Amino acid sequence: MTAGRGVVHSEVPSKAMLARGGRVHGFQIWVNLPAKDKLTAPRYQEIPRAGIPQATSPDGRATAKVNAGDVLGARAVIETRTPIALHDWTLGPGASIEVPLPASFAAYVYVFRGAVELGATTLREGQLAVLGDGDAVQLAASGDARLLLLAGVPLREPVASYGPFVMNTRAEILEAVRDYQAGRMGEIRRAAADRRA
Repeated sequence: MTAGRGVVHSEVPSKAMLARGGRVHGFQIWVNLPAKDKLTAPRYQEIPRAGIPQATSPDGRATAKVNAGDVLGARAVIETRTPIALHDWTLGPGASIEVPLPASFAAYVYVFRGAVELGATTLREGQLAVLGDGDAVQLAASGDARLLLLAGVPLREPVASYGPFVMNTRAEILEAVRDYQAGRMGEIRRAAADRRA
């Protein structure tokens, strides 16, 4: 979803999850828009699970759901306003894969199951690594592991935030709050292809 000049939305677990309970991993990743794009029209791209491209290492021990960016010949189907990578990696025992990234990207690894080796460092469940300079990251695991690889071009612009509002200045935040209170948040218009019965 590109919030742009504003949307109002909510996210809730599925009816089955509410009825039966259980464990689900949910991540909400916010990617800041450059100042020139902050007031762009809101947009939503819904991709069903089966439509998310997957990549697999040559030995089959590492797979990635490619939510944004590209890896191992698989390219995400969503369009982003800024260059980013968002990969959901599953590593099996003995997996070792080098993932190329543009040297201009800032990159992070978040482990949410098992343990992952990043060079001489081991990241365990719930830990995040801020990666240094380079054009690739080496991921390895001795057991089953899951991680998010997040990367993108740093904007190097001021950030002002308040609740869910993210702008560049306090004055812009106050204007966004006034727009919300007055019911002027943008609406997402359905594309013609989505209007079919």
